[in-house]
Amino acid sequence: MSDKWRIETQAVQGNYTPAAAEPRTAPICQSTTFKYDSAEHMAKLFDLDCADPFYTRLGNPTTSVFEEKIAMMEGGVGALATSSGQAASALSILNICSAGQHVVSAGTLYGGTYSLFANTLPKLGVEVTFVDPGLPLEELKKAFRPETRCLFAETIGNPGLNVLDFEKFSALATAMEVPLIVDSTFATPYLCRPFEHGADIIVHSATKYIDGHGTSLGGVIIDSGKFNWNNGKYPGLCEPDSSYHGLRYTEKFGPLAYIIKARAQYMRDLGVTPAPLNSFIFNHGLTTLPLRMERHSDNALIIATFLQQHAKVKWVNYPGLESHPSYPLVQKYLSLGASGVLTFGIEGGREAGIKFMEGCKLIAMVVHVGDARSCVLHPGSTTHRQLTEEQQMASGVTQDLIRLSVGIEHVDDLIADINQALQAS
Repeated sequence: MSDKWRIETQAVQGNYTPAAAEPRTAPICQSTTFKYDSAEHMAKLFDLDCADPFYTRLGNPTTSVFEEKIAMMEGGVGALATSSGQAASALSILNICSAGQHVVSAGTLYGGTYSLFANTLPKLGVEVTFVDPGLPLEELKKAFRPETRCLFAETIGNPGLNVLDFEKFSALATAMEVPLIVDSTFATPYLCRPFEHGADIIVHSATKYIDGHGTSLGGVIIDSGKFNWNNGKYPGLCEPDSSYHGLRYTEKFGPLAYIIKARAQYMRDLGVTPAPLNSFIFNHGLTTLPLRMERHSDNALIIATFLQQHAKVKWVNYPGLESHPSYPLVQKYLSLGASGVLTFGIEGGREAGIKFMEGCKLIAMVVHVGDARSCVLHPGSTTHRQLTEEQQMASGVTQDLIRLSVGIEHVDDLIADINQALQAS
């Protein structure tokens, strides 16, 4: 059975078995609609009694192959693909939080997610409290309110690269009776499977390592199917939905309640749907994901070790280094590798950082990570410039910080390019 295969085999052949004379690769279904022969069949679709595709905004055969494969690889019950990682994060929250409710989140987030939580969700009436994930459990509990509906964090913080203490955050979510939502973009299901460590919902920006080649925007939400939504805090999942003839999601769909509600309500109404072509590309990206993540992690560790010894480098931040504060958590949760992103502090601060970024020749200056091709960025002058200096510091961004997304090129060529750019900065 494919759900018993090891993850490397799931990545290559999971969830798609062609019959005789059918395509060896799951094809692109580039169609908005699908034909049916009876009103009864169509009625079942609109009553959520049938999972067949009928409009690509709500489901597409190509997208379904990707969703089912990533759910299999993560060990979840179902998944919902979206048009971007930001859309996945937003829907994961909105599916269970409405105006007047509250989210507790680790403050060490990707800048776009931080902005979503700090600026946009409050406009919708959802307040967010940011916490230092390193605080003791009892201190973290103080951030919760009666109206808190979820706890959010990243497996590997971006760009702080702190590794989540799953044991502590899972215990916190359990004690407060809310789901733990984890953005595991940097780890991918190959390096870490958060459901095995107490997470309830996983989100990914598929734009990064899942695609792996810098071609397509997309995201995905995966549901563990294990959280108890019948605890009195989530009436949207347990009480009648008037837009579907009064059905109750937990009653009708059991463990699939959360992910089906996200599709049936929020994808229906907001339409943040991936193109079938993008889903096709993500499915192909998953095929080589284990191989690429091994190479990304190996290269990043070699480069981090090189940078530690360079005279123009003040500090190096890579969780795979034994000197890193998160190293014990890497051994516990990321034993196959610490992914391909590292940061370091350059002598000369902001101006030297900009000069280094502009001086790399092989490594490209782009607003991206998770590419097979190496990327460099000075976040203080680019991705995090919309944040105040205090917010940047809270996200782990200093003015001397350089972020490297280490690709799968030969590591000696990457080191040569880094060295010449450091010498010139």
